[in-house]
Amino acid sequence: MAMEAHEIEELIRKAFPDARITITDLAGDGNHYAAEVIDESFRGMNRVQQQRAVYAALQGRMDGANGELHALALTTKAP
Repeated sequence: MAMEAHEIEELIRKAFPDARITITDLAGDGNHYAAEVIDESFRGMNRVQQQRAVYAALQGRMDGANGELHALALTTKAP
């Protein structure tokens, strides 16, 4: 079952309550999303560390062939 944009945002928001989060459905199919997450907690982290933190917030929803979230293009940065 595909995820909706608001579900992705809710998961990320739990981990980053003060972040500016933008979710875009790239293909209009509910399977290919882009997310931009801007949060102060990313300051001092490299991009890989930032993105790992966001993927961890998704709580396994992208794991394996049966993951609810098929593709997420992720942009992260500190404000």
